Order: sequence, then C-alpha cells, then structure tokens
Amino acid sequence: MYDKYLIKSGENLSSIAQKFNTLESTILDINNIPFPDMVREGLEIIVPQNSSNYFEYYTIKQGDSLYQIARKYNINPELLATLNGLNMDDYIYPNQRIMVPKREYSYYITKEGDTINLVCDKFNINRDKLLKENPTIYLAEGQLLVNKR
Repeated sequence: MYDKYLIKSGENLSSIAQKFNTLESTILDINNIPFPDMVREGLEIIVPQNSSNYFEYYTIKQGDSLYQIARKYNINPELLATLNGLNMDDYIYPNQRIMVPKREYSYYITKEGDTINLVCDKFNINRDKLLKENPTIYLAEGQLLVNKR
C-alpha cells in the first residue's frame, strides 16, 4: 500500500499530500520526518498508494471527537487515529478532513516482529490473497495492510 516517490522540483509537502490524496502528517509520520521543511527536491520518500479504494473522507464538525467518529463508523478509535497520523489525545478541529476506513475492508497496522504468516493469520487468509491486496509489504512497524472481506 506504499510506493517510493522522488520529490521533484517545485513540489512541497502540501502538493505531494494532495497528489496522493493523503494528509501531510501521514507523509511525515511514515517517513519519520520531524519537520515539514525537510521535504525537498531529490528526497526519496514513501507515500501511500491512492487510498480512495480503501477509505472515505469525513469532515470534522464542531464538538466531534475521535471516539464519536469511530463509534459512528463502528471502527476502533486507535485505528482511526493511527490512520490519520494522530494520537488519541490530539486536538481535532472543525473542517479538518480525516480518512475513515471503508466497511468492506479489514485493516491491520504492522508491529515490530510481524511476519507474513502472522499477518495472514490476523486476517485469516492465505499468503496469495494478502499479496494480491497489498503488493508492497515492508513489514516495517506502522505499515497499513488491508484485506477485502
């Protein structure tokens, strides 16, 4: 679900996030980049593959919380936070857009020490199906893997 991407002249974090239909914070997090100004021409980064197949978007309304949104979509609040590069105690604000997992997919975020077989067991699927849904698997901590139910 990730691809490598070489930053071109004139691009910045915002334009790259928009190009890949993701959040700036997601790009920073998956590349372990502490400051946005470190994203510059010639740097090779990891970017999410176009996520529109796996996610829909929700615009935060006044008074929303990650817990309320997670309950509305019947998903784990920790997963919702992680998918959006947030911590559970981070402030969310009105008009902020976040990704919400589509119901027809199940999701797993890899942990240190995970193996292909362990992930297959989590999804209760075989290796071929896992690789079909996730053509690029690094098994690096924090990688999002999906399975169509």
